[in-house]
Amino acid sequence: MAIPRQLPNAITIVRILFAPVFLWMLLADAGADGALRWWAAVLFIVAIATDWVDGYLARKYEIVTDLGKLLDPIADKALTGIAFVGLSILGELPWWVTIIVLVREIGITIYRLVVVSDHVLAAAWMGKLKTFAQAIALSLALLPLWTLVGEWIWWVNGVAMAIAVVLTIASGIDYIVAEVRAARSKKGAA
Repeated sequence: MAIPRQLPNAITIVRILFAPVFLWMLLADAGADGALRWWAAVLFIVAIATDWVDGYLARKYEIVTDLGKLLDPIADKALTGIAFVGLSILGELPWWVTIIVLVREIGITIYRLVVVSDHVLAAAWMGKLKTFAQAIALSLALLPLWTLVGEWIWWVNGVAMAIAVVLTIASGIDYIVAEVRAARSKKGAA
């Protein structure tokens, strides 16, 4: 079965387009934990799950492109960044957490765009693990599970978010170290 060559990239672009819709749904009822909050959480979970789908299709059908390598992490950052900001606007996540995450995410994205003419900085394993941890932490924070199971779920959310923040910082350092090493070896080879 052949699939259109640009399908993985189209899925990635849809993920980017879902981000503002998700934010509107999250903020529309001002954190009232009603139906829109549940739908926002479901939209986030579906959108972030497409990260796996587009990557799987691209690898399986050998249609990995430089554009996809560039757009995929940008789509992840748009969706997760908006989720962090939305939760902070609602007062459910401290702004310092959101700022740490956004500084790392925006910094790596700008760097990716700066070096794109030289090489495409694809997502590394630690970056993928960071995105997975953020997806879990954000999903737990977005789903108003406390309305069903009680406030103890806040502890679970806090632990998941702490893991995500630590991995966010660690993966940012990992990218920097890898790029410095690559630049040094390139300079040494020249």
